Amino acid sequence: MTTQFKVTRQLLALALLGGHLLYAQTRTEKDLLGEKQIPNDAYYGVQTARALENFQVSGVPTKFYPDYVKAYAIVKLAAARANTDIGRMSKEKLAMIEKACQAVMDGKYHDQFLVDLYNGGAGTSANMNANEVLANIALELGGKKKGDYHTIEPHDDLNMGQSTNDVYPTAIHVALLLHNDKVVKEAKDLAAAFHKKGDEFSKLLKMGRTEGQDAVPMTLGQEFHAFGSQIDAAIEALVKSEAYLYEENMGATAIGTGITASPGYAEKCAQHLAKITGKPMTLSKDLIAATSSMQAFVMYSAALKNFAVTLSKISSDLIFLATGPRTGIFEINLPALQPGSSIMPGKVNPVMPELMNQICYKAIGNDMTVAVASRDGLLQLNAYEPVVAVAIMETQGLFYKSLPLFRKQCIEGITANEKVLQTYMERSVGIVTALNPVLGYDKTTELAKEALEKNKGILELIREKKLLTEQQIKDLLDPKKLTSPTGPTTIEKKQNLN
Repeated sequence: MTTQFKVTRQLLALALLGGHLLYAQTRTEKDLLGEKQIPNDAYYGVQTARALENFQVSGVPTKFYPDYVKAYAIVKLAAARANTDIGRMSKEKLAMIEKACQAVMDGKYHDQFLVDLYNGGAGTSANMNANEVLANIALELGGKKKGDYHTIEPHDDLNMGQSTNDVYPTAIHVALLLHNDKVVKEAKDLAAAFHKKGDEFSKLLKMGRTEGQDAVPMTLGQEFHAFGSQIDAAIEALVKSEAYLYEENMGATAIGTGITASPGYAEKCAQHLAKITGKPMTLSKDLIAATSSMQAFVMYSAALKNFAVTLSKISSDLIFLATGPRTGIFEINLPALQPGSSIMPGKVNPVMPELMNQICYKAIGNDMTVAVASRDGLLQLNAYEPVVAVAIMETQGLFYKSLPLFRKQCIEGITANEKVLQTYMERSVGIVTALNPVLGYDKTTELAKEALEKNKGILELIREKKLLTEQQIKDLLDPKKLTSPTGPTTIEKKQNLN
């Protein structure tokens, strides 16, 4: 036997062994398009495998949002229990499915939810990813082999009485509800941080501004409490908007007529969803309308946009109040987090409010995506639900990550420049408005005109002209009197005013 022949035999043996190993490491699954080899360690199946080939778009899979994965398990669990309640599913199968769903709800197997968030078919691939993974988890936990669909089948059992067209939107509703709780918590902590600063700055007088011009006095505390109150109101809108997400369409199946679902299933499913989520989930009164309409997403997204607009205005206000340090407003100091320039020594930028603004711009843009995609769905189904889900979940995720950063690395570390505030109060013409009840409108107008012409402060002129005593000036500058409806009217007019 020649050396060449021996080498050839060895290579052939290795090739055959490699083929055997490859065969041993895969299982064969099939669908209407034919057979496909699936890795034996994969819990997903043939339809997921096709989606992984067809939808390599964003690189962001379902597992990127844990609450979204958990939502599928919740919906499938509710559906299985409902089908068992009406006698369509056996208790043995339910027990297997319950174990699988609970495992996913506990955070296990999330790495198997791999379909790109952008996918065609109105979410069919995402739904089938969930069906296949849960079926194979149930099989394995039940002592069976993955792919042994004679026992638990992705379509017949995990999708029993269902369609992507009711599962997919309901799963998104549940995911958004789960994540909204987290966003609201962070938003409340942020509002509390502003209110805490409001208390800290409650006795620091400053000039309020309207249209960028000096207006009337206020306290820095009032300004920060106002920031907190604006966030409080935006949070209230977010919480109220949840009501639109409580309504779901499980049992609608393909278009809302309920084909393939059994009588009583839809009502039972709603009850189980409410029990599992702890939210007052309810079945839509018109399943055809609920399947074709995206109103719930539009309304909730609008609340997120409102929150974004609120945060963006506050962020811009903070940037303005911190401008300087030598040639700007410079009433407050933002925490110095990092050097602000590669060329200008000593420059420190307001990076956290800038970051917050960028997050808000993205959220506002995502809301427009939701609006357009919701508008363009045809007739009984909206094929663009995936991009709606992506847009809203991205906004939630960005807020959830950025709000605690904004609070800890910016708001909690803000300090006041008291000397700057005092200087502005002394020189501002705006304080003259507070003197109207004491000196009269004509006199205060003359004072304002003279102050501007001579580049002097109102209080400086009042002292020069001896219009008020030092005690009266001190009384006038009492923050409580100067910034409340009672005003300085308790100051008695000085006799013989010129």
